[in-house]
Parts: sequence; structure tokens; C-alpha cells
Amino acid sequence: MSVEQTTKPKRRFLTSDKKFQIFLETQSPNCSVGEVLRRERIYSTDLARIRQKAKEGALERLADRPGAKRQSVSKDDYETLKKELEEKERALAHLSVELTVLRKKTNGGSWER
Repeated sequence: MSVEQTTKPKRRFLTSDKKFQIFLETQSPNCSVGEVLRRERIYSTDLARIRQKAKEGALERLADRPGAKRQSVSKDDYETLKKELEEKERALAHLSVELTVLRKKTNGGSWER
């Protein structure tokens, strides 16, 4: 076996502009999709993925409404904030119990005094 046969070809990374160009080109009615796939050296699954991402991006942008934009939080940040909130709620519940016990000790068990 020669060295040429054992090495894999380098993986190609397409820029977003190139992906969009491929998407637009394959959407035209007089375009041969197979020709574009061969020329760009991509598979039909790659084209399907590009089309899906283009659709998702378009739907996301079309769903935007004028006015203030909502900020999105990453899943990791959300989980961190959720855990922090749970810890604070536990601490608040613990302090609430302590306050109740202290009030009973200082007031002789009565809330009115």
C-alpha cells in the first residue's frame, strides 16, 4: 500500500456565504443539482442540511417582531441560574424556619407580643 491510499483527503469547511450561494443556486428552476454537487464536491445530505439550516434561519428571522428584542440565554447559563435559584430558595426556607424558632423563644410562643 502506498502512502497516498492510506491518507484521507482533508475535510472541506464551507463558509456561510458559500453555503448560501449553493442554496440559492440549487433553488433556481434551470439548475442541475447533481452538477452543483459534483462541482462543489459535496453530498446530497450536505445539501439537505444546508437547506434545513436556511429554512430554520429564515423562519427565525421572519418570526422577529419590531420593538425590543428578547435576549436568549444559553442552556448552560440557564442550568446554572436554575441551580443558584434552588440553593437560594433552600437557604430562604432554612432562615424562615430559624426565624420562626427565634420568635417563639423570644415571645414565649405568642405571635402577638
